Amino acid sequence: MVDQKDKLSKGYRRFGSISAFFIYVFLLAPSAIVMVISFGTIDSMRFPPRELSLELYRAFFSDPNWTGPLLQSLKIAICSSAISMILAVPAAYGLTRFDFPLKRFVGGLILSPLFIPSIILALGLYLYFSVLGIDGTNTALLAGHVVYATPFVMIVIRAGVVKLDPNLEFAATLMGATRRSMFFTVVLPQLLPSILSGWLFAFLISFDEVVLAWFLVGPNTMTLPVKMFSSIQWEISPIIAAVSTMLTVLSFLICLPAAFLQRSSSAVDVIH
Repeated sequence: MVDQKDKLSKGYRRFGSISAFFIYVFLLAPSAIVMVISFGTIDSMRFPPRELSLELYRAFFSDPNWTGPLLQSLKIAICSSAISMILAVPAAYGLTRFDFPLKRFVGGLILSPLFIPSIILALGLYLYFSVLGIDGTNTALLAGHVVYATPFVMIVIRAGVVKLDPNLEFAATLMGATRRSMFFTVVLPQLLPSILSGWLFAFLISFDEVVLAWFLVGPNTMTLPVKMFSSIQWEISPIIAAVSTMLTVLSFLICLPAAFLQRSSSAVDVIH
């Protein structure tokens, strides 16, 4: 009877592994096909390409219509992720460590962009910035990305704060450290893996965002995802395959160290 149960258990595990393998293949196949197409030529978009070359990548980096939105996306992503970190770190620490009136309301307000459909949030921000007269500017685009990315950073940082030992903070204040010096010398060094991980996620979220940016960009503030989306609408350029491949690689390069930082942070907590 036990052997039969073991055989059934092994059979279920094998079936689950095989199913998971085919599901991953199904999900990754489109990205793999686009990557192969990106090494084709500028005059056609086909799979498999007739010949392998880097022509599409050279065309991308030599065309100001593509490099301009790329630089714009990098600029907005770097600035918005930095501002999100400045806002999220003290907010996450305060919401975790202290009790104050309307604490749940403040926490829910900060996290509310997570529960609002992105198109509704984009429309609301567009109308609001239109009233202020700053729609289509870098200020509006940056503010919108900060609003959208900060809740994600909050979740990552708050998870890191929960793992901290409050006795270390108490000991620092007991030794005469002010709350400010304790925060910078005791809390922040321990939160560094979570801070770096949150910054990477915020950068990636901002860099890849298309719905919010579509409502907030202007003629001189177009980001790379919006440029890709508009190009698909009006023309089908093979360069899009190269751009998609670079974005896929960028996402992988950002998610991998972010996951490693989270894992190393968990390992340190286990050791302590």
